[in-house]
Amino acid sequence: MEDVEDLRPSKRKVVYSEHKPMSEITSGLHCGIYHQGKLRVNRYNPFEAYVGSESIGDEIIVYGRTNMNRAFDGDIVAVELLPQDQWHEEKSIALADEEDEQEEDVHLVPGSADDAPRTTAPHGSAGVTESVPNRPSGRVVGIIKRNWHSYCGSLEPMAKPAGGGGIAHALFVSKDRRIPKIRIQTRQLENLLDKRITVAVDSWDPLSRYPSGHYVRTIGVIGDKDTETEVVLIENDINTRPFSSQVLACLPPLPWFVSSEDLANPIRQDLRQLRVFSVDPPGCKDIDDALHCTALPNGNYEVGVHIADVTNFVHSGTPLDDEASQRGTSVYLVERRIDMLPKPLTEDICSLRADVERLAFSVIWEMTAEAEIISARYTKSVIKSCAALSYIEAQARMDDSRLMDPLTTDLRNMNSLAKIMRARRIERGALTLASAEVKFEIDTETHDPLDIGMYQIREANQMVEEFMLAANVSVAEKILKHFPLCSLLRRHPTPTREMLEPLLRTAAAIGLNLDVSSSKALADSLDSAVGDDPYFNKLIRILATRCMTQAVYFCSGDLCPPEYLHYGLAALLYTHFTSPIRRYADVIVHRLLAASLGIYKLPTVFQDGPRLTSIADNLNYRHRNAQMASRASVELHTLIFFKKRPTDTEARIVRIRSNGFFVFVPKYGIEGPVYLTPRGEKGGGEWYVDEQQQKIRKMDGSISYSVLQTVFIHMEIVEPQPNRPKLQLSLV
Repeated sequence: MEDVEDLRPSKRKVVYSEHKPMSEITSGLHCGIYHQGKLRVNRYNPFEAYVGSESIGDEIIVYGRTNMNRAFDGDIVAVELLPQDQWHEEKSIALADEEDEQEEDVHLVPGSADDAPRTTAPHGSAGVTESVPNRPSGRVVGIIKRNWHSYCGSLEPMAKPAGGGGIAHALFVSKDRRIPKIRIQTRQLENLLDKRITVAVDSWDPLSRYPSGHYVRTIGVIGDKDTETEVVLIENDINTRPFSSQVLACLPPLPWFVSSEDLANPIRQDLRQLRVFSVDPPGCKDIDDALHCTALPNGNYEVGVHIADVTNFVHSGTPLDDEASQRGTSVYLVERRIDMLPKPLTEDICSLRADVERLAFSVIWEMTAEAEIISARYTKSVIKSCAALSYIEAQARMDDSRLMDPLTTDLRNMNSLAKIMRARRIERGALTLASAEVKFEIDTETHDPLDIGMYQIREANQMVEEFMLAANVSVAEKILKHFPLCSLLRRHPTPTREMLEPLLRTAAAIGLNLDVSSSKALADSLDSAVGDDPYFNKLIRILATRCMTQAVYFCSGDLCPPEYLHYGLAALLYTHFTSPIRRYADVIVHRLLAASLGIYKLPTVFQDGPRLTSIADNLNYRHRNAQMASRASVELHTLIFFKKRPTDTEARIVRIRSNGFFVFVPKYGIEGPVYLTPRGEKGGGEWYVDEQQQKIRKMDGSISYSVLQTVFIHMEIVEPQPNRPKLQLSLV
């Protein structure tokens, strides 16, 4: 029970410093001694956090629990900068053991808290990054606003529970590694040991290594799929509550049809005569975009992108709008979708289904046969889609030379324009990065995964993507011209040389010289990085993706135009306009576009700079949590899939460490660590690591491994700690 701590006053020593009183914090913030911001803890290294605004940047890094001083992820804190000689860089070249994390002295390494890719090893393995130069470091001196909520996890198994139903002390371990262990007291220890439970925090005494809390409720038995899915949702703060009656009261009655008033409305153009179609993933019900492509007599094309007119139904300031703004985005798990808007809107009223009239917001270009845009116009419209195709169906039509019908001709024309647009975008320096997207085949009865593999991208996917990107860029230019201070845009910061260091080192080790002086230079080097085997280039691209920060939403008034750049797309301006059914950012952009066309007045919220910044911050938070939940759902289904199927397969080494290496498994899109020395022993005697050459070899020279080499591994589910199953990769 030492872990639960000795509560005798004489035995207790001060672990943390006292928080400063609010009056002192306020005056300190006022005269610039302290800095205020939200604390974000690195998902892959709970001993490292950042304080600052995600959309604007400028972060102070906080290392170690002592400097975090009892602050939790999401707390608004006051931070004092440490003296510059204490802004240290840290380095670690070992694979981190998850079990190590109990101890403060296990410092993994600075990454960026918003940035899964740079530090990630997605499948449950601890992420480790390379060194980063000194950054402003600080320590938390006070908590301005707590972000405590309920946390999911399980109790730490103990040698023997307290008998006789008395009160037992126990340590709760959250599934979220950013959360410290929490001490609780309970009379029902026996019943709780094999359960996932939620616990709330009550206090954190400076004399105590852990916060104190209390048991709230049981979610279910550990390892049960529904239980674990609920844990994923709670952990990522995803709202799964049914929509309230006030929200549902904002919806128009069903069945809904385009009315004669809609058609007579002067702001709306009747485009029902156009041959409009949509191309989406199979089984897609929330269709927010449709396309048309008509050959013009002058040899040019009229091309339209038609987006569901969600703001016609979601009005600013209503309960429906507030709810969507809070949720921020729809969340896609392996076997279910959690909607941002109620189903009548997502699957019926707003969805651009085939053969029904629907309201849209359209961007229509005249383009030459060389895909040069001659003119662009924007209009609210009424459309009637003639076909809702899946990517596979659209591809099959384009490939079937016997088909000469008008729809297939439109698809082919569009595809040839898209190819030119794509080539031009890549010529400008857009990056074609790769991510390891995993796709499951799910059993319709049991909902368990039957098969798992990498997601396939077809030309039809790329065609749709190209026109969506073009529409987003056109709309960004239009709204920024009218509203230079309050447009919601999306930027992707240029990665620094230091961030690209791991990629450069790996490339150099295999004799590749990557030029990273600009996105164009990097794109060209990636294109020319061709090895003997087909998977080589994809691996290099996956490694490049890992070095990037994530793209973020921001308010145009918060930054200067050079910072608006979207590095990955090589676009000076970018926004999100094309998915308003499932992203709130697009709803905001629809309102800006409508106001720029003089259709509606801009809602008053757009005059409130700080409010817009906090909306952008919430969208970034929700967007990233949705991504994390999707990943965790994939991880959960991976565990279920391999539980009954231990497998031997090929893997590629992607990063070398002193006690092993990270591998990537192409067939399943999985990544994880392979240990060469037994867990817990740091490298040492047996193996020698050459960081420069990215090689690891036995001291006696009998075996060596190098980066990107193919190895044969065994994958199986193990439980090194009770109730924490994980996928273990070991060398065959």
